[in-house]
Amino acid sequence: MITHRAYNGTDDGAYDAYDGPGLDDYDADGYDPDGRAEQRVNEPGLDDDPPRGKKKGKAALSPAQRRKRRWKIIRRSLYAFVGIFMVLPAAAFAITYFLVEVPAPEDVAEDQAKVVTYYYADGQTEMGRDIPQDGGNRILLDYNQIPDEMRYAAYAAEDATFETNPGFDITGILRAAYNQVTGGVGGGSTITQQYIKVATENDEYSLTRKWTEIAKAFKMNNEQSKQEVITAYLNTIYFGRGAYGIQTAAQSFFGKDAQELNASESAMLAGLIQQPGRSENLDVVKQRWNYVLDQMVANNWLSQTDRQAAEFPDIIPLEQSKPDTISGPERFIQQRVKAELAAKGYPEEKLHASGYKVYLTIDERAQKLARQAVTEVMDGQPEKLNEALVAVDPDTGAVRAYYGGPYEPGVNEYDWASAQRNPGSSFKPFDLVALLRKGKGLGEVYDGSSPRTFGDVEVYNSENTQCPECTVAEAMERSINTVFYDMVLNDVGPKAVADAARDAGIPEKGSGVNSRETMPAPDGNISIGGGGNVVSPTHMASAYATFASGGIRHDTHFVAKVTTSDGEVVFDETSDVATEGEPAFSSDPEKSKQIAGNVTKSLEPVLTRSNLTCADERDCAGKTGTHQYDDGSGAKINENSEAWMVGYNPQISTAVWVGTGGNEPIRTAAGAQIYGSGLPGEIWKKFMDSYLQGKPRESFEEVEPIGAPPSTAPPVTDDATPSEETEETSETEETSETTETSDTSQTESSSPEDSDDMSIPSEPDRPGWPWENDDEEDQGDGNGDEPGNGNGNGNGNGNNVRGTEEPTS
Repeated sequence: MITHRAYNGTDDGAYDAYDGPGLDDYDADGYDPDGRAEQRVNEPGLDDDPPRGKKKGKAALSPAQRRKRRWKIIRRSLYAFVGIFMVLPAAAFAITYFLVEVPAPEDVAEDQAKVVTYYYADGQTEMGRDIPQDGGNRILLDYNQIPDEMRYAAYAAEDATFETNPGFDITGILRAAYNQVTGGVGGGSTITQQYIKVATENDEYSLTRKWTEIAKAFKMNNEQSKQEVITAYLNTIYFGRGAYGIQTAAQSFFGKDAQELNASESAMLAGLIQQPGRSENLDVVKQRWNYVLDQMVANNWLSQTDRQAAEFPDIIPLEQSKPDTISGPERFIQQRVKAELAAKGYPEEKLHASGYKVYLTIDERAQKLARQAVTEVMDGQPEKLNEALVAVDPDTGAVRAYYGGPYEPGVNEYDWASAQRNPGSSFKPFDLVALLRKGKGLGEVYDGSSPRTFGDVEVYNSENTQCPECTVAEAMERSINTVFYDMVLNDVGPKAVADAARDAGIPEKGSGVNSRETMPAPDGNISIGGGGNVVSPTHMASAYATFASGGIRHDTHFVAKVTTSDGEVVFDETSDVATEGEPAFSSDPEKSKQIAGNVTKSLEPVLTRSNLTCADERDCAGKTGTHQYDDGSGAKINENSEAWMVGYNPQISTAVWVGTGGNEPIRTAAGAQIYGSGLPGEIWKKFMDSYLQGKPRESFEEVEPIGAPPSTAPPVTDDATPSEETEETSETEETSETTETSDTSQTESSSPEDSDDMSIPSEPDRPGWPWENDDEEDQGDGNGDEPGNGNGNGNGNGNNVRGTEEPTS
């Protein structure tokens, strides 16, 4: 072919290594005059296989040639690496740098602080509006109007290298990249980056957002001085209470201008930047305040002497700083809604920046009935008593009513509906779930004698009630403690009960103020809801809703839908997919329904015994619970410190709690002890009857019994059933140490009518009734996590308090 290099005269010698006959061996007429071609063809080894590492017909490379080729490959790889990972990114960054614009603080302020509107479940009626603190009249300060202490506090809280970094932090970038790849979130952002994020309203966890953010931050750092950057930042960042910018925040929290802020006040405000949605949680605020002050000292912005002398500043009441805020019991709903939205990626500042409309699951009628039931029943009762009510829709998990207290500014601002307390015997249905999962049922027989000894723990029934051959059905109706303690400790195991509770809807950890683990170390005490097992009314309403829904668990939620101000849906929790739920107690929906139905069957007689049956003979089921008071002296005290009633029908699940919040006796205005069937039961029944009035009648589905059916013999009745007004908690005895590994203990007791919890383990190093608290963290606040009476005794997980149970259970 004329195009072949060997034939067209363009051969460059690339084939010189070939030792066979070539064109040079022949003359113009194609003859081999000197026999060279024939000689080459006949040379030995020409047709043999080439040596290893050498292509056939080519000479092997020398070591020098191989080294040269290897370095050639390395050089080309390095060129490619530099091009891909350095040159191209640098070029892309340069292009991004010139294309992006840095928003001015005036423009940012104009787009912030819009009104957020909250609607009831009907989608029409407003629960209230959250109006920005400055009402759209933001005052932007100059650099010299911001105290040095405030700037240093901001540095300490958010970006200690602000004065020297180029607008971004390379370690933070790498951390963000790692989190993106591994599925994590977050990454350290500088103050400049935070300003860009606020200005662009983009907090998406993505490398693209981070890339653009870095380019803008770098550009801002190059085009503006550090003074301009920190001024823009402090004029636009969100501090909570609807306050954007340092001037508005100073007015909102301290009622003064920013120029007047001292180091302590500045540290408090700077600490809020990271968690503005928790600005009303004093524990969190103080923790952040301490952190910022310590960082100021570490960076030489505050002397150690001034740090030691610093006192937490006085904060003005929320209503005084923001009179248009939602008030009363609905204030607690707003707090829960904000927490839920923040967990979904919509923090408070984003709500205001976009002017969202938030549609709640709260039913206006149900909310009014909840307030009415609490008000009417508690009218004239001691003021120190607190109460909570939560009602959950079993079909969707939607919270229909939520009463955490009256929310009285400066008097009672604590949300008791999210407070974690010992549930007492209201936890016993989860014991039953664990038993049913083993194929055993309501007909199983246990020794319900009293007292009984389990290891070193002696357990009593209320009023020393005896039930020597007690079926599980009878034990649930009469709340026989020794049966459930035996069942959990020796049959199903404490862990199985904890698993059952979690599967029903009790979370691993609380979500309210000072939340803690719900069941940190299950032991025998879990059988009667004592020891370190603490739950909130919201948890219990949600878990019992799983029984009401036939074993289908739904996520409890307060937000139905969120839209933009012009109606564009941001997310919707009302769709069939969102409210589908999943089987709780078994992967088989029918098996889960059967287990839930057997629990319901055991709880229906409890209401009859407690005189809490629902009006119009509607199907209802429930369980009471009480926790016993301990004065810390080791003496046996016949008093209760809190009481529960939790129950449901197919349309609503409701939990009610009454107590002081501290470890102190609770009695009615008439001086009677309070049990679950008392004030909590009255509130529960009043709400249930009024809520169900006018609604279609629904019945519990019949299911096949699991295990041996309960005996048809008439139930054993107690010899004495005095009225609740004269009931007394029975005395109990205690041995030297607890079972399992828990260092907490609990017992429950009740009146003869209620017949409930009385297990009382003790500590080994103190004779008599040693309930002294070894957990210093929980000392002195009544319960270790909620406001108390300052008696230092604590409650529940805070110390080894005996759990008690109400007269009827």
